[in-house]
Amino acid sequence: MADYDPQNVFAKILRGEMPAQKIYEDEAAIAIMDVMPQADGHVLVIPKAPSRNLLDMDAEVLGPLFAAVQTVARAVKKALGAEGITITQFNEAPAGQSVFHAHVHILPRWTDVPLRPHTSKMEKPEVLAAHADKIKAALRG
Repeated sequence: MADYDPQNVFAKILRGEMPAQKIYEDEAAIAIMDVMPQADGHVLVIPKAPSRNLLDMDAEVLGPLFAAVQTVARAVKKALGAEGITITQFNEAPAGQSVFHAHVHILPRWTDVPLRPHTSKMEKPEVLAAHADKIKAALRG
């Protein structure tokens, strides 16, 4: 497995060097809107601890990371009126990983609405902001 690159886009977001539409943060993780969403309301949950993917993540990071995933997934489902939620996590390029900092995808799902291709196109910032506002409201209460 290759080494962790601290210059990856998620590391830069965590350091405040790149902007992101943040919807959640705790001591272990942040959640941001995916700028190339496969579904409306697609969110990424990113551990603050550096790791390339799940395979090299420290075991003590997993519990807090997936607690954040559960919290955010519940809010996404409620905020967007989703019928279900798909949660995915890719490990290395052949498996579909394109950013080499561990992260978990939360994808709201509706019957008969297919996912868009991974890394297809950038969403308009105002669309991401509208989804983020709904999810943040659901997180508040």
